[in-house]
Amino acid sequence: MGFFDALKFSRLKEGLQKTRESLFGKISRLVKGRTKIDDEFLEELEQILIAADVGVPTTLKIVESISARAKRERYMNEAELDAMLRDEIQKMMQDARKTLVVDFTAPLPKTPYVIMIVGVNGVGKTTSIGKMAYNYKNAGKSVLIAAADTFRAAATEQLEIWAERAGVAIVSHGQGKDPGAVVYDSVSSAVAKNTDVVLIDTAGRLHNKTHLMEELSKIKRVIQKKLPDAPHEVLLVLDGSTGQNAISQAKEFTKAVDVTGLILTKLDGTAKGGVVIAISNELNIPVKYIGVGEQIDDLQLFDREKFVEALFE
Repeated sequence: MGFFDALKFSRLKEGLQKTRESLFGKISRLVKGRTKIDDEFLEELEQILIAADVGVPTTLKIVESISARAKRERYMNEAELDAMLRDEIQKMMQDARKTLVVDFTAPLPKTPYVIMIVGVNGVGKTTSIGKMAYNYKNAGKSVLIAAADTFRAAATEQLEIWAERAGVAIVSHGQGKDPGAVVYDSVSSAVAKNTDVVLIDTAGRLHNKTHLMEELSKIKRVIQKKLPDAPHEVLLVLDGSTGQNAISQAKEFTKAVDVTGLILTKLDGTAKGGVVIAISNELNIPVKYIGVGEQIDDLQLFDREKFVEALFE
């Protein structure tokens, strides 16, 4: 592991500290000294996982898989049991590398590469867009932000501050303007200037409001007037600290737009990091980024192996 990889892993561990202490601290104590898996062990494991917002469906899958493996593998020591748990938890999460452009430095399949960002207000959408813009710019790519959340007061101003911090261009028409017009102008500009990446912010009113979902569908149609195969990614931002409520939000958004990946924020301030496992498994959508701090470079590409390693360390 190189210096920068080690630094990122250190930040990941630090950001997941509360979850590690609550969830995997209990699992470590459960595993300690065990040489076999019995009903008592499985029941305790189930309770620990559910309490950590891993969710009932995902927890049952993990417990069933471990029970089945225990029948095949007669003898087990503490180290083998620990490895099995890591393996089964990792399997529950989708691998973003199979479906998405996984690295800011990776070549883009096409340009402009249009990414639409959706999510309710307060989940960290604006911050995530700013951090993504910074990382893409840092990787040598040209970036344009489309400030299409014209509903919320101060949304455009906040995004302009982030655009300035990241050193990227932004198209904004101001509060109350037609979001479709912002998107059309942004994509048109990106095509004309051969911009590498377009990040489109969208309104985030309550996820159960029909008109918001209609607006998201409209924005997608506007994009396709200029680029028929876009958006190339639709990333849903979820607040990891809301636990199971994040899953409800995700289900609503996937009805309106084809969500291709997830951004999970605020994991550094919560013990509910187990919800990452539940969301990825139940929705069959890969987690692409996780937010583990407030700094502009604290948005990390999600690596399920490193995630599980950081939780168990």
